[in-house]
Amino acid sequence: MEAVKPYKKGSDYSYSLGAFPTYELIAGKKERVRGVYIHSGYTDKESIQKICRENNISVLSDDKLFSKVSDKENCYVLGVFDKYTDTLKEDTSHIVLVNPSNMGNLGTILRTALGLGIKDIALITPCADIFNPKVIRASMGGLFKLRVQLFDSFEEYRAKYKKQEVFTFMLNGENTLEIQNCPRSELFSLVFGNEATGLDDSYLKAGTSVCIPQSPEVDSLNITIAVGIGAFLFTHAGK
Repeated sequence: MEAVKPYKKGSDYSYSLGAFPTYELIAGKKERVRGVYIHSGYTDKESIQKICRENNISVLSDDKLFSKVSDKENCYVLGVFDKYTDTLKEDTSHIVLVNPSNMGNLGTILRTALGLGIKDIALITPCADIFNPKVIRASMGGLFKLRVQLFDSFEEYRAKYKKQEVFTFMLNGENTLEIQNCPRSELFSLVFGNEATGLDDSYLKAGTSVCIPQSPEVDSLNITIAVGIGAFLFTHAGK
């Protein structure tokens, strides 16, 4: 395997930083794994080596590599994998993120979506790089168990996925979203804007616009919290 270099968006590979994200990488995308590096200071080498042997994955050692690619001192396992593309399923519910820019937020949203059983995520570009190791680490490897597809516009997304009922989350949404009145929709697309600007007014007519009630003491909820609340209500309210 060629030498691993600090991550660049234009490269054809990326890596998982940490033992747990790497276990998730192997569990979700083992066919994409080039190899797994284990630091000499790692205390549970046998477990990761066993998993790698069972999946015919090369185990490598290069302690200097960890300081080159990770700013975390407690990173002792690193999985290198080929980048890939996904296609969303047509008969599932989706989360749609319009121009998400913060890598930590994006990773947290991916992990939250997986935890609530939503495995199909549409990203409207421009957006944060889903293969950046910071996103992968924030998702705790959840990325590898999801289907994430990129689109140039919301219109492009809707042209391909028409079965889902669209709900746009907006501060000026026309419908207040609460436990007792959460819509019951078999297939839905929950649409959220980015951290700075949210969704523009054109999304008021893109579907059913909803707002999460909040205290007047804040101007808005953090996007990760909004997605968590919305996804929880749509997957659990009334069940």
